[in-house]
Amino acid sequence: MMRKFLKFFIPGFLLVVLVVTAGVAQITEKAEFGKFAITNATIHTVSDGVIENGVVLINGETIEFVGKNAKITSGYQRINAAGNHLYPGFMDAGTQLGLQEIGAVAVTKDQAELGEFNPHVRAFTAINPSSVSIPVTRVNGVTHVVSLPVSGRLSGKATLIDLYGYSPDSMAVSSNAALHLNWPTSRAGGRRSEDEVEKVYKKNLKELNEFWDRAVFYDDMMRSYEEGSADKKRPDTHKKLEAMREILGGNIPVMISVDHKRDILNAIEWTRKHPDVQFILAGVQEGWRVAEEIAEAGLPCLVSTLYTPERAYDNYQRPYQNPAKLHEAGVKVAIATGEIENVRNAPYHAGYAAAYGLGREEAVKAITLNAAEIFGIADRLGSIEKGKQANLFLSDGDPFEPTTHIEQVFIRGYKIPMVSRHSQLYEEYLNRGAVENEGH
Repeated sequence: MMRKFLKFFIPGFLLVVLVVTAGVAQITEKAEFGKFAITNATIHTVSDGVIENGVVLINGETIEFVGKNAKITSGYQRINAAGNHLYPGFMDAGTQLGLQEIGAVAVTKDQAELGEFNPHVRAFTAINPSSVSIPVTRVNGVTHVVSLPVSGRLSGKATLIDLYGYSPDSMAVSSNAALHLNWPTSRAGGRRSEDEVEKVYKKNLKELNEFWDRAVFYDDMMRSYEEGSADKKRPDTHKKLEAMREILGGNIPVMISVDHKRDILNAIEWTRKHPDVQFILAGVQEGWRVAEEIAEAGLPCLVSTLYTPERAYDNYQRPYQNPAKLHEAGVKVAIATGEIENVRNAPYHAGYAAAYGLGREEAVKAITLNAAEIFGIADRLGSIEKGKQANLFLSDGDPFEPTTHIEQVFIRGYKIPMVSRHSQLYEEYLNRGAVENEGH
């Protein structure tokens, strides 16, 4: 990777910034925009079955036609997809993509903020459109992701972005997609006794409840002012509590990261005390142990499959089976890797889920339509339907298989260059041996 170090002098400080010049800046191919006719494809609509030898017409950002026997005028650029499969773009429902570039370099990390309660923090404002990891991710069929802050108790608001654009504004599908809550754990571990763990858990939960109660009081106070007479004096604005108002109003969901059985049950009980708020469970590594309880609570789950079992005596298959167990209980499941540079592996998370009980059809939904429904964007994304946004990809086989090649990706109707730092390095080193031999 080519890098440059830039030094900036600020009175009293020397700031050394690592500038990464790979990624979008080095991709010289331009995305194409206009009208495209994808013909002879096996179309996996997700919402309405599979169409063999079908046609999809893209006009600008929108899917204009899905079916057979379309009238294709000369204004369309034809793409013969014979032998290929057309899927809606995959969605990873939980990442830090675009918020962190190099883990060892602090100035490239924007996924964390100081303090425990930061509902006013917005991942949207920190997204780096030129992240090297974005092209690497999208050329593997992942066209949009949820990217979220991760620090503290209330980390801030996640953003849902398309993986093409030159600014956060041009990439945003939903600038504020969810508020991220890290649930306090009551699980004993390390050298702490159960009593010590329980004491810390109760303290953390008390602080969360106190902050939440303050937010409810603030919202009630502000609504009373807004609905009252003009002679009332406006209360002072509190930035953090103001940011909670759209949460309390049910306009934005709360994504609760929680993994262990007891913690999941505690989180479910807590959500019941806030019936007007939307909640989503994320992580839920031991969700399979309490799948019935999660289903009864009506909470969707964002899950990963590529991790080791939480308990030493658990069968190694449990992480892979977790999505299937949740689905069988009636839980709506979506794939969320929790990754940064490895979001490109999201299709394989879904592939493991398919192989270990979820089945291929439900696994495809878990990484497309289910994820879109959970975040309220199913009217725009998640399936191949007329009128929806043209986030699509063509593959030469099953996209859950690592040997499958993604032939072409469309994001918001743009025909994306199939170039990434990985493909550049592949080309660079493909004939390395022959070049070196010529020099001897």
